[in-house]
Amino acid sequence: MEYRVEKDSLGTVQVPSDKLWGAQTERSLENFLIGTEKIPLEMVRVFALLKKAAVQVNEELKLIDAIRSHAIQQVCDEIIAGKWNDQFPLAVWQTGSGTQFNMNLNEVIAHRANQLLEIVGESIRVHPNDHVNRSQSSNDIFPTALHVVSLILVKKQLLPALTDLAAVFEKKSQEFSEIIKIGRTHLMDATPLTLGQEISGWSGMLQRNKFLLETGLDFIRNLAMGGTAVGTGINTHPEFAQRIATKVSELTGENFYTAPNKFQALSSKSELAALHGLLKALAADLMKIANDVRWLASGPRCGIGEIRIPANEPGSSIMPSKVNPTQAEALTMVAVQIFGNDVTVGFAASQGNFQLNVFMPVVAYNMIQTIRLLSDAMNSFRKNCVEGIEPNLEKIEKNLQESLILITGLVPIIGYDKSAEIGKKAAKENLTLKQAAMALGYIAESDFDFYMDPQRLIHPAE
Repeated sequence: MEYRVEKDSLGTVQVPSDKLWGAQTERSLENFLIGTEKIPLEMVRVFALLKKAAVQVNEELKLIDAIRSHAIQQVCDEIIAGKWNDQFPLAVWQTGSGTQFNMNLNEVIAHRANQLLEIVGESIRVHPNDHVNRSQSSNDIFPTALHVVSLILVKKQLLPALTDLAAVFEKKSQEFSEIIKIGRTHLMDATPLTLGQEISGWSGMLQRNKFLLETGLDFIRNLAMGGTAVGTGINTHPEFAQRIATKVSELTGENFYTAPNKFQALSSKSELAALHGLLKALAADLMKIANDVRWLASGPRCGIGEIRIPANEPGSSIMPSKVNPTQAEALTMVAVQIFGNDVTVGFAASQGNFQLNVFMPVVAYNMIQTIRLLSDAMNSFRKNCVEGIEPNLEKIEKNLQESLILITGLVPIIGYDKSAEIGKKAAKENLTLKQAAMALGYIAESDFDFYMDPQRLIHPAE
């Protein structure tokens, strides 16, 4: 392999000739051989967007010339388009400010910009710190990127997946609105409801989660850029902070604002912890929904079996004809991962000293993984499971008629104690509820038939 010599403030470093990065990136590669987790490419693209915004503002403020500015912007566009994905190899497990990652972007952008300038015959050069990183610090661009990437991913990936899943459940709710089935609490029989009503609870959960997340996005619209190293804004133009927020808004099509207190913006990650908490709440509801689906589909003969779900693949390497609720299992594993990620983000948000949180790369990794996993899992669950849910009418009717809890319908007529006596007699003597009620003589047969009609038991009494 051929190498070139790159230099930074610590001296010279050999860098592979085919790489665009410089000395600081190479040092990070050598010094942090930890794990396989890399800074996500989503962060790479958002960093490039922020670098583009910064150089545009710096050009407007006459802090950088147009030639360098345009070269830097061209490279940023190339990075955003995914052209140089292999040039960002750094581990999550690096400095907690993400300085090496920031310098990875600065070095790649500067090196590539210089290539472009050479092609057109320009003799001036782009410096990674003096030009690409102008008016910035790792300490303010990394938290800015965390807010921007989280908002964009939630809006463009997660909310559409959430909306689509809720819509399918709502459609199923309406489709099954006339199918009366037994309810369950504590995993025991309860009063009846319709299958549509049961599924409406699932769609309602998701619709509520959508509202909570849309509200939570407002927590992360304030940007730290302009605070630079410790929040004072050293080495920036007085207008830079406001202008960069406006520029980022223009480039993303979202409303972002300069954080009113940059000391808070650099040192606190409470907004991200709050947003991740809302993602955890969604995961909790998805866990409950997936568990309900696999319980209701259990069987096919010896379980509850009130719904049928698609058979996507064989379920066992030893038991022929076995089919498992694999989509529900995948979704619940994702939920477990998100619960763990939330613990990580919470701990990370509580750490750091004085003017800086120094756990930002791990926050980025977990936040992006959470959004990606939830989005993908909801799409997969919807497409490969929920859309194919069908009722097992025979099993639903059998379970409904065999339940003793229907006796609840007589409580307003003959009272709790007599109703309980009927239910216990039916259970002990293996009678139907009607047989037990007639034997005890607590209610006339016509009244029993009227008040025990399941159609009366699925809504408030008229």
